[in-house]
Amino acid sequence: MRHLCANPGLSRADLAGAVGLTKSTVSLLVRELVNEGWLAEREVVATGDLGRRPTPLFIDPARLLLLGAEVGIESVRVVATSLTGEVRASTVASYGAGCTAKACIATLATALLKLRRQLDVSQQILGIGVGLPGGVNEVRGVLHFAPNLGWRDIPFGALLGEKLQDTALAGVPLFIQNEADVAALGEMEFNPSPASDPLLYVSINQGLGAGVIVGDRLLTGSRGFAGEVGHMVLELDGPRCSCGRRGCAEALIATRALLGSEDGTVLRSLAEVRAHLVDEDAETLKAVNSAGRNLGVLLQNLATAYDPGCIVLGGAVVELGQPFLQPALDALLAYATAASLPPPSVRTSRFGANAVAVGAAALARYRLTRPGLPLADTGVTLAEEAA
Repeated sequence: MRHLCANPGLSRADLAGAVGLTKSTVSLLVRELVNEGWLAEREVVATGDLGRRPTPLFIDPARLLLLGAEVGIESVRVVATSLTGEVRASTVASYGAGCTAKACIATLATALLKLRRQLDVSQQILGIGVGLPGGVNEVRGVLHFAPNLGWRDIPFGALLGEKLQDTALAGVPLFIQNEADVAALGEMEFNPSPASDPLLYVSINQGLGAGVIVGDRLLTGSRGFAGEVGHMVLELDGPRCSCGRRGCAEALIATRALLGSEDGTVLRSLAEVRAHLVDEDAETLKAVNSAGRNLGVLLQNLATAYDPGCIVLGGAVVELGQPFLQPALDALLAYATAASLPPPSVRTSRFGANAVAVGAAALARYRLTRPGLPLADTGVTLAEEAA
């Protein structure tokens, strides 16, 4: 399945050679996967050779779907995707700032069920992924700490599973992970490119984090905290961060860094920041430029640490566009030039506002198509955990 995701259109014989199985074994597996809705056969390819022409195989885009959800600071975003990442349906539900974890989970469950009702009853939901704004222990389904929500040690997976009991989504495999991690998986799973490994996804919203893909696998760390780059210190004794430290990247780059100015003006939202940029307000331009240059410093540090094939930028702050991004790219180029090195490849997410939700759907595919891949924290496999 994973090989066909990256190399659609292979014949059974080509697939057998690529994955190291016999032709008869692959034929049996393909028959099962076609019947289950994973694969579809297309028109026969005319090769000019005598004998039976090879039938190309593709991922079936219609029968099996994935659900992905982003839990934000004030709302949840839910999408249904095909196995190759095309969005089939989506919905957004707001719950406002200061929401409790249980109230948020209730809203999320309602949104998931609403989306399920929009789909054809013949379509099967293979898995549900959820991207959360904080450190996650994936194997236990626990959100350790979401500083911008004030949540600690929430058994998110178990609570959401309870809400989905006795519903159309009861028993569907459920996976949770940090928002930047799932967005990184979305870029890997649904845009396969060997040249993009290692891949870093930097998410810039009210918080700041990164998802790291190395060797075609998500790097989660020993406790699930890998990628918390928003709490790398960029400035000694700098502004206080939500984590309690001073001078963190989050405090210098993310939303909070853009809403205040030296003249005492306080903006309420990124929409106001955008409006002030359109008006070419000097203080706003200065704040956005400063945040962008600090982003360039952070990207330089990440590039030095990981030597990435690609850095992907996503999140609401990235939508500010060139006034924010150009200073970052200029700073990154200056550092690379000083070291006589080419700058790393940097682009914005292909999924835009849906990056985390689509990435959460990718998390479900990633886990379901790699059942023996060890999970973070305990090192057990999915099969062992289920047992």
